[in-house]
Order: sequence, then structure tokens, then C-alpha cells
Amino acid sequence: MTSRTPCPCGLPEPYEECCGRLHGGVAAAPTAERLMRSRYAAFVRLDAAYLLRTWHPRTRPARLDLDPGTRWTGLEILATEAGSAFHSTGTVTFRASFRGGSLHERSRFERIDGAWVYVDGDFLD
Repeated sequence: MTSRTPCPCGLPEPYEECCGRLHGGVAAAPTAERLMRSRYAAFVRLDAAYLLRTWHPRTRPARLDLDPGTRWTGLEILATEAGSAFHSTGTVTFRASFRGGSLHERSRFERIDGAWVYVDGDFLD
């Protein structure tokens, strides 16, 4: 039975039908925004393997240590530029909230062999 709890990425579908499919490798993110949302959900779920797998090889760190004490509380997509099936690059500006603060970033994404990957980002504010 599937949980009816909305996905942490902010979309109304349950995790298993939304980002869970991406995290499990059953589907790939069709847009830069969906990759951004799935990466946020991976931070919530402490899925470092997915974060590394969807990071551009040119900018990917050797390892990623996620803080299990961080309590992510919401994602707000503020703007997107390009990043659709018709583009090779895109940007997503977002605010990710956590208990005690928020992270405001403009992230850059590229497609490699048809798959969206995170390149890097600029912190805003």
C-alpha cells in the first residue's frame, strides 16, 4: 500500500509516486525543476547516493556528509529559466527552509546524455 503523505519536494503526489521513483532509478527527472525538487527530497531523506549520482562529474565532491540533525521544512520554487526537454541547460531559483533558517540559491543544471544533473549554484540574500 502506498503512503498518501505528500512528497517532501512540495508536489502533491506521495513520495513513492513522485521523487521515490527518481531516487530508486525507476524514472529520470524530465526537467531541471523536477531534478531540483528530487534533490531537495533527497536532502530530506538523507539520500547522499542520489545527490552524488545527480551531480555533474565536473563539480561533484568526492563524498557528501549530510547532517541528520537538519530538519528541512519546505521548498519554494521562485523562478525557473529554460531546463525543459527542449534545453541543454537551465536554472532554478529556490528557497529551502529548515528549522532555524533557510537557504536561497540559484542552481545551474545541465543535461548529460539526456539526463539532468546539478552543476553548481549561487547563494542569494
